[in-house]
Amino acid sequence: MDKNVLLDKLNELVTPIVEQLGYELYHIEYVKEQGENYLRVYIDKKEGISLEDCEKVSRRLSDMLDEEDPIADGYYLEVSSPGIERILYTDKHLNRYINNIIMIKLSKLFDGNKKYEGNLVSFDNEIVQIEAEGKLISVPRDRIKRIILKGEF
Repeated sequence: MDKNVLLDKLNELVTPIVEQLGYELYHIEYVKEQGENYLRVYIDKKEGISLEDCEKVSRRLSDMLDEEDPIADGYYLEVSSPGIERILYTDKHLNRYINNIIMIKLSKLFDGNKKYEGNLVSFDNEIVQIEAEGKLISVPRDRIKRIILKGEF
């Protein structure tokens, strides 16, 4: 099965269970690392995620995945928080963290840089705009490899 089709199916199966338990499905990924397959489910809620939250969701998802069996190969299920310094995957994530410090990693140089860090000001389909060192910087989205929320310590 195509990976995107599989991820769509997993989103369809996982989202209702995660939401029913009172959490938000932040992101799902299915990856192969060192010869092993991993289904990673990242959950979130306003108050943060505890180990008990992850265990509760993992048990429910494990039962459902055993029953539905959407993944042909063997895999490990991991349920966790997206973390303090989380990757911002979607426009919904970007919108949530307007006025927060982010790091933008680029796939190719833009204005002589491969990385920017600053306060997220705005975004649209074409650019992500940050304020850094008193200047507005508009980074083309087609050059962005990853956007990471920077934790405050």
